[in-house]
Order: sequence, then C-alpha cells, then structure tokens
Amino acid sequence: MTELLKQLTQINAPSGQEEEMRQFIRAHIPPTAEIKEDALGNIIIHLSGHGKKMMFAAHMDEIGIMVTYVEDNGYLRFTNVGGVSTANALHSKVVFPGGIKGIITTGDSKKKDLKLADMYIDIGAKDKEEAEKLAPIGTTGVFCGAFDEIGGCVSSKALDDRAGCYVLLEALQQIGNHENDLYFVFTVQEEIGLKGAKTAAYGIEPDIGIAVDVTMCGDGIDGEKMAVKLGGGAAIKVRDSGMIAHPAVRSLLVETARENDIPFQFEVLSGGTTDASGIQITKSGTPAGAVSIPCRYIHSAVELVSMEDLHSIVQLVRAVAEKTI
Repeated sequence: MTELLKQLTQINAPSGQEEEMRQFIRAHIPPTAEIKEDALGNIIIHLSGHGKKMMFAAHMDEIGIMVTYVEDNGYLRFTNVGGVSTANALHSKVVFPGGIKGIITTGDSKKKDLKLADMYIDIGAKDKEEAEKLAPIGTTGVFCGAFDEIGGCVSSKALDDRAGCYVLLEALQQIGNHENDLYFVFTVQEEIGLKGAKTAAYGIEPDIGIAVDVTMCGDGIDGEKMAVKLGGGAAIKVRDSGMIAHPAVRSLLVETARENDIPFQFEVLSGGTTDASGIQITKSGTPAGAVSIPCRYIHSAVELVSMEDLHSIVQLVRAVAEKTI
C-alpha cells in the first residue's frame, strides 16, 4: 500500500504544472474506465451508471515557490505558490525543474515579523548570470521532503493532497457493482483557488460532490483544539472557512460509515477549505461535502498521516460510490 503513496508524494507538481502527475494517474487507472482530460488539465475518470451522478475530487497540485528576482550575487528572491508560511519555509530545501536544488534562508532569522520577502534561495550560483541560467524568473519549485514510515504513519511532502489521490486510486480498483454514474476527478490548481474543481464540476454537473483532502489535527500539545485526531478514522466535514457541508451529503457519509463499521469523526475546521466549496457553488449549485484525512504539519515538508485512517477513507469512498441512493 505504501509504495503507491510514496510514488505519488515524490512527484513534483506545483500548481499549474501537474503534467507528471497526470501521466502517473493515467498509468494507474483500471483499463475499463473512461479517461478524459479537460482544457485546464483535470483528469476525469468516468465509471458509467444510471443512478445519481457523483463526483469525487482530489487535487494533484502541491504548494511551491516561484522565482521573482535574481540578485547580483546569484541569490533568488521568490514568492509563494499556495499557502507557504515563513515558519515552514525558512531553512527548507527546494527543488526546481532539472533537479536544481536550493536552500531558503535569510540574513536575519531572528527578525520580528519575518516575511517571505525577507528570504532568498541559495542555489550555489556564483553570480546573477549563472543563477539566471539555472533558475530564470518565473521558474517554479517545490519543497523537498522524503517519504518515511513512522510507526503506523507516513511522513512526506505533498501528502496534501497526494493522500487524497491515493484514496481515489485505491477506491477505483475496489469498486464493484454500482448504479451511480461515477466521476473520479484529479483536479489542478486547488492550492491557488480551487480552479480545477470549479471547471470540472461545471462540465460534469454532478448531483453530489465529495472532496477528499487533508485536514488539520487537534491532538497536539499546543495550538488550536479541534475534534479531529490522527488515527480516529475518516473525518466527515461539517464546515470549514469556505463552506458548510450539505446536510444530505453529510448524512450520506455518516450513514454509510455506520452501515459498514468504518471509523469516523466529525471535522469543524476554522481555516482552510477544499475542492468541495468550489463544486458547491458551480452553475446553479451542487450538494457537496468532504471526507477529510487527518494530517499533522500541513503545508510543510514533513506532513504526517495514519495508514489506518487512509484505509478507512478508501473503504468509505468505495461504499458511498456503490450505495444505491
């Protein structure tokens, strides 16, 4: 199980540059499924049925950085692509296309209110000319983060949302008889505004939309408390900062989990949102919700999820897809 997840996380695919992920997804789809790629780059897998039109979505992109300016001494100034925090960025390694690596640093790491604008990337270039050849302005990089198994958990960069992509790929392999008209969508550019989910939902016009994405955990020693813990099972979304889950979709997820003895918990997230909020307001609106993956250290290079939770979420997605509604 972990080998597929490892392969997914170690692909570098910042928002807007998901091509390698698209190729990987295509290579791991059941041969009987219909595959489509839309104009924005979403991969849409269709399993035909005569029942409700259901759309499951997980995003292929990850957060990253983009070069904005090259200093005379070869250091790179940069901006964020998606939700990059100063705390997670400082002294992290990044990699650019072609394998060029760099270290994010700053002249004064003790400065109060440190911003990304105060930081730069050292790629070992001797001057501006060499740096511009290696990483010209507009080049996008991602954070380096190895895949490691830690107890019953795994840690890596880009588990947001390769863990969701893993869930959809595993569920696709397991789905049996189904009446529902199923669409499994691997979306692009979620981290910069849910763009892929909005365009895919516009074309599909689903009756029900369900996103599979990571969510924060509240089981740490310090920080904001929330009723989601690692190892607690599928986190069924009640609300986040972008949406309130449709009551009927939330009930569908809860009932299906109970019917199949799948462990679950409820998610109320104060900050952040998922593809579900984009699906929800497309065209005349779609009843939407989300199954969330408990994850520690989100938007860092060492995100952490439980394999037991992932197994529970795969089973829940499969059961909902097969359920006659």
